Amino acid sequence: MKVLLVNGSPHENGCVHTSLKEVADTLEENGISAEIHWIGKGDIAGCRGCGYCKSKGKCVIDDDVNSIGARVDEFDGFIFGAPVYYSGPAGQITTWMDRFFYSYGGKLAGKVGACVVNARRGGNTASFERLNQYFLITSMVVPGSQYWNQTHGLTPEDVMKDKEGLQTMRTLGRNTAWILKCIEAGKKSGVEFPAKEPKISTNFIMPKE
Repeated sequence: MKVLLVNGSPHENGCVHTSLKEVADTLEENGISAEIHWIGKGDIAGCRGCGYCKSKGKCVIDDDVNSIGARVDEFDGFIFGAPVYYSGPAGQITTWMDRFFYSYGGKLAGKVGACVVNARRGGNTASFERLNQYFLITSMVVPGSQYWNQTHGLTPEDVMKDKEGLQTMRTLGRNTAWILKCIEAGKKSGVEFPAKEPKISTNFIMPKE
């Protein structure tokens, strides 16, 4: 089994990487392959709302989002890491995730999804709540930890001093590995993922009769 950890920071080896690396190492220790992917520091275009992905199965903007999207079936779980800007997750990771989940969300149901966030001081919990919305709307399985998945620090060295934060990362890693193994055991026993009903969309602005 394999998990992709997506680093949404403009710093490849910064605080977010430090937090994700703690999770990745724990996954590996528990028999789960882990790969860390950095989205880079270049411009990431936002969703155009064009509907191209619905007919073509990929985003009209052919960049890093599609590169990872083409590999969705390779992974059993995804963990996204984000730095905190103004009490919210940095724009580059939410822009990336908007397009990734809109284009490939149909392939994520039943996979494990989680996030980790890092701030110097405040804004972690608001950012954590924002990122979890992606997983919960796509029928992903979200593992818990001993605390909200957050670390604190301005530098990687600071993060390494956040002993409780790092322990939370390790707990997340162990819980993710356990859930993946439970899902795999369920599949081998004939437990299938629930069938989806035909989608019902409610428009709250009703037309006049």
